[in-house]
Amino acid sequence: MTVGLGQRVVAGLAASSVTLAVRGALDEDPPGGSRRWTRMNHRGEPVSLLSGPAAAAGLIVGGALGAPTPRAAVASSVATLAGATFGLVDDLAEDQETRAKGLRGHLGALREGRLTTGALKVLGIGAGALVAAAVATPGRGADGSRRAPVAWAADVAASGALIAATANLVNLLDLRPGRALKAVGLAAAPMALAGGAGSGAAAAVVGAASAGIEADLAERDMLGDGGANALGAMLGAAVVLDAPRPVRLALLAGAVGLTVASERVSFTQVIARTPVLRELDGWGRRPMAPAAPVARAGDESRGA
Repeated sequence: MTVGLGQRVVAGLAASSVTLAVRGALDEDPPGGSRRWTRMNHRGEPVSLLSGPAAAAGLIVGGALGAPTPRAAVASSVATLAGATFGLVDDLAEDQETRAKGLRGHLGALREGRLTTGALKVLGIGAGALVAAAVATPGRGADGSRRAPVAWAADVAASGALIAATANLVNLLDLRPGRALKAVGLAAAPMALAGGAGSGAAAAVVGAASAGIEADLAERDMLGDGGANALGAMLGAAVVLDAPRPVRLALLAGAVGLTVASERVSFTQVIARTPVLRELDGWGRRPMAPAAPVARAGDESRGA
């Protein structure tokens, strides 16, 4: 199943245009007022979270236009909507005084009988990812024969886990201006060019990322959990639609491994120590002042 070049171009342009249009509209009249959407970044300067819902809107429109089938459109939309919705809940409703950090922290709070917004996000995005995977995974083989229920369920579970893990991993990268947008753009571009079943969704990711990169690098906007989780979920859905099972399982193992590593290792420090990654990460960004603090291990845990 392929997606034509014209359809991919339309998906990318639509995602970019809708992202910019919604971002402008939200700036005119932010729901709940601008203060509700303002956070302090790593420099201690105010930035807006409004690019998150704007990116989600662009992704959903672009993903639908670039889908090869109605099932693919529904799958990518459900995954992205779950990522955006539960990410925004965590952005806007998190209790800063009793904040739990990392997947381990949220699961620990659950064991104590406390449902944090982060734990709700994990559960909500996970459920949405499973629904999206169930929609995307065919119940019949290439020869038209019905697949065994156990095999189908195992495929759905692995694909759902991949979507959820990708959503979280992109959120773990959203710690410096432009980092998450560069990562998803670089990951999605080869898929968008290849023309496979997930290439329309990948083109939407490229379009939404390109629309938001200028304001993100200028430190006027940040994706927040809503935007980063939405981008990661759409990227994960593109892979599920496009890649064979061995590739999906390998990518799932990599995403889970990086998520576990983030509990102990600072991605920011690893990037700073790796010349190629450091140059790419810093491209287009204002330099840090010499006395600025270095991120500690575990800083990435805000993604869970």
